Amino acid sequence: MHILFLTDNFPPEGNAPASRTFEHATQWVARGHQVTVITGVPNFPEGVVYKGYINRWYQREQMAGINVVRVKTYITANEGFVRRILDYLSFMVSGFFAGLVQKKPDIIVATSPQFFNAVGGWALSVARRKPFIFELRDIWPASITAVGVMHDSKLIKLLERLEMFLYSKADRIISVTESFRRELIARGIDGAKIDVVLNGVDLKRYAPATDKDSDLAEYYGLKGKFVAGYIGNHGMAHSLERIVDAAELLQQRDDIRFVFAGGGAVREQLETYVRERQLNNVVLIPRQPKEMMPQLWSICDVALVNLIDTPLFSTVIPSKIFESMGMGIPMVISMPLGEATELVRNAGAGVIVKPECPKELATAVVALCDNPCTWKRMSQRAGAAAQLYSRESMAHKMLEAFDNVIR
Repeated sequence: MHILFLTDNFPPEGNAPASRTFEHATQWVARGHQVTVITGVPNFPEGVVYKGYINRWYQREQMAGINVVRVKTYITANEGFVRRILDYLSFMVSGFFAGLVQKKPDIIVATSPQFFNAVGGWALSVARRKPFIFELRDIWPASITAVGVMHDSKLIKLLERLEMFLYSKADRIISVTESFRRELIARGIDGAKIDVVLNGVDLKRYAPATDKDSDLAEYYGLKGKFVAGYIGNHGMAHSLERIVDAAELLQQRDDIRFVFAGGGAVREQLETYVRERQLNNVVLIPRQPKEMMPQLWSICDVALVNLIDTPLFSTVIPSKIFESMGMGIPMVISMPLGEATELVRNAGAGVIVKPECPKELATAVVALCDNPCTWKRMSQRAGAAAQLYSRESMAHKMLEAFDNVIR
């Protein structure tokens, strides 16, 4: 099978969409399938082209057996609604034309969260007369209004109509949560064409660490400290200020450190917030290369999973949950009750606290720090639960959905 996949994030970018697509694609290649990924030059989240790349109209490379086609796009940082829309639209157009000249595919897959990419995938499927699979990673544009970037308006209504059009035209929809599937069915989409393929973790790369990475721990002054870490995209949805508030409550605990590692739309605001409060128990680590992620996770004793308190986020499962499980790291989950909190609770892999509540978050971190037996039990359960969500098994499940389309 030749799988043509459109995504505007791909390694060396290390965010969740890039990792999911790359790790699935390597599994498909290992099973004997041909995979062509159309993407842009790496620039997420700062909007700066990575070293060694040029924003050209068309260029090709091989990556782990995957044919990677990079196209020119309008590049901007992961902030600002209008400029991000221009970024999305430019990839929709350039990705479509690049798809026209690829070797004949059997299926065409396009991934969200932004669905202008899916528009390009659908148009390409029509032009090439091939099935269109929509990988649904986020309910968009609802997520825009959920974080306050935009409010209900004529534009949002127009985007919602486009959203429903894409759902109806997709030959298959791959949802990353069961909650998304239920919502689409409630909105009139045929449930028979929706498959659920959760995010997962590459168990060949992520495994419980016997020791913290000594270089990172020493460089950032974390030796002998109990580390509560937020690792990943610093976005508007993540309520990171509340983690800082929790850190402020624990300034007297010299044995505890809060670590933020990554970049994104609110990174500068977060740095300002920490600096203004003069917190010496908060460590800020810049975005690291994808290959450094296991070492970065290893310095954490607790993973912080945060989202703002809005109903939409009861339907999502942050991908860092699976990486935390893979590393055997207990979690403190601060987000609306829903599919993610249920998953962690059933696994016994973490503590659930009220979203946007610094006091509860601080209390949970202290409890895990002061009770090593509880921490060890949750660590073991996290590692055991990770086996249920291997990227290999999820990639196979997605292949089965593809097969159902082309039979």
